[in-house]
Amino acid sequence: MPTLLVGDFILVNKFDYGIRLPVTKTKIIELNQPERGDVVVFRYPLNPRMDYIKRLVGLPGDQVSYSQKHLFINGEPVMIEPVGRYQAVGSGMRAQGYFHGTEDLKGVQHSVLVNPRAPDYSGGCNFLRNKEIVIPDGYYLMVGDNRDDSNDGRCWGLVPEENLVGKAFFIWLNFDAEAPGFVDWSRIGTIIK
Repeated sequence: MPTLLVGDFILVNKFDYGIRLPVTKTKIIELNQPERGDVVVFRYPLNPRMDYIKRLVGLPGDQVSYSQKHLFINGEPVMIEPVGRYQAVGSGMRAQGYFHGTEDLKGVQHSVLVNPRAPDYSGGCNFLRNKEIVIPDGYYLMVGDNRDDSNDGRCWGLVPEENLVGKAFFIWLNFDAEAPGFVDWSRIGTIIK
């Protein structure tokens, strides 16, 4: 959230980052490279049978840290422009009233949510705690747009290139049993940015 909501059905381009052989997942044709700001479906590194979806924030060679609810990439803070308080719907009511802002990942602008009452890190989120990392070749850092309610790379680490499934690009349906009317017609046909 807020880029994707509970109940969104999405389309993913599985060929955007290259064509792979089935089963072995060996890349046979190189196409586009993942870019900072992409919304990416990938196999969760701690359980590769499970797909995750997050925003790519760190590329190979980047120096990345996270402190006081801000990303720092290559020593520069990633700026967040305030939008206001988040107006949640349906199954996302947990985020009602969170700080809603627009983050600029060096030219890629997208919405983020931050819970001002939550600590920078909770539970077992230790991968980026109190340190700056340099992302090695063949790896990426994925972070959720709902920063304080996201199990992401800040907690469990980097995603290897071979775990990338594809780039999410389109919402074709939204069905949330807890939302008024169950279907949010305004989300159908939305381009994922």
